Amino acid sequence: MKKKIGLFLVIVFSSIIFVACAEKGEENNSSEDEKVVRIGYQKNGPLLILKSLGTLEERLEAMGYSVEWNEFQAGPLLVEALNAESIDFGRTGNTPPIFAQAANAPFVYVAVGFSKYEGSGILVPKGSDIKELVDLHGKTVGFAKGSSSHYLIVKALEKVGLQYSDITPAFLNPGDARVAFEQGTIDAMVVWDPYTASTELHSDGELLVNGEGLTTDRDFFVASKSFAENEEIINVILEEIENSSEWANNHHEELVEMLAPIFNIDEESIEKSVDRRVYGVEEITEDIIKEQQEIADTFYRLKIIPKEINVEEVMK
Repeated sequence: MKKKIGLFLVIVFSSIIFVACAEKGEENNSSEDEKVVRIGYQKNGPLLILKSLGTLEERLEAMGYSVEWNEFQAGPLLVEALNAESIDFGRTGNTPPIFAQAANAPFVYVAVGFSKYEGSGILVPKGSDIKELVDLHGKTVGFAKGSSSHYLIVKALEKVGLQYSDITPAFLNPGDARVAFEQGTIDAMVVWDPYTASTELHSDGELLVNGEGLTTDRDFFVASKSFAENEEIINVILEEIENSSEWANNHHEELVEMLAPIFNIDEESIEKSVDRRVYGVEEITEDIIKEQQEIADTFYRLKIIPKEINVEEVMK
C-alpha cells in the first residue's frame, strides 16, 4: 500500500513539474514572439498627435507589433532614454541630439520637421526694464539646459555682441521656469509653444524676440542605431507622422480640443500656438545638416559639449 501511495505521489509530482515547465516554455515563446516599438514623445510635438489619433497602433498591429508610448518633459531626457536603449524612436528639438552625439549615444537622425521658430522665444515680464536683447546683460535667464531654448539664447546674445557668460543661466524645465517667471526670481524665460503662448496670454509675458533669424527650431525624429535598421517599420512610423500632421494642419479646431486637456492649458493658448506652426515631415537636406553643424560648433566653442562632432556621421 505504501509503495502504491509513493508511486502515486511521484506521478503527481512529475506531472506538476511537466505542466509548470510547459507553461514556462509557453511564456518564453510568447515573450520571444512579442514585438514592441517603444516611442518617446513630448507633449508639444507631433508624436503626441499621432498617439492621440491611434493610427500607428492599427498599422503596426497588422505587422505583429505593439506600441509603447513614453512621455518626456524635455528633449534631453528623451535622448538620454535613447542612449540607455529604453526607447527605440523619438522626436526632439534641434539641440538635444547634439548633446547625445557628444556623449556617443548610439542613434541616428531619420527625418526632420518644418521650422517652428515663431513659437519659440525669449519672454520678459510686462513693464520689465529689458526692452531689447542687449538689456539681458547681467540678467538671470531661465531655460532648459541642452534644449532648443539653450541654443536660442546663445544666438540671441551673440546677435547683439553679448557673451553667454554675460547672463546668469537658470536651468529650468518649462513648468518650473513659468513659476520662477511669475514669482520674479528670473528676469527672462526662453521657451517653446504652447508655454510661450500661455505665458504671453496669462502671465503678463511679452515676447522680446522669437526665433526668426536665430534658429529654425525644427522637430527631429531620431532612432537607435539598431532599430533604424528596420526600414520597413521606420517608414510606417514616418508615414503615419505625415498623415497625422496633415490632419493637424487641416483640423485646428479639433486639434485644439484634443491638446488643451492633455496640456492642462486653456484652449486660447493652444490655438495661438497651433496657428503659428505647420506640422509635417521632410527629408534631411544639406542645408539642414549645416544648421545642425552650426549648433554643434557653437556649443563646442562655448565648451557646453566636451568635443567636436560631425553631425553628418549620425545621419541615416
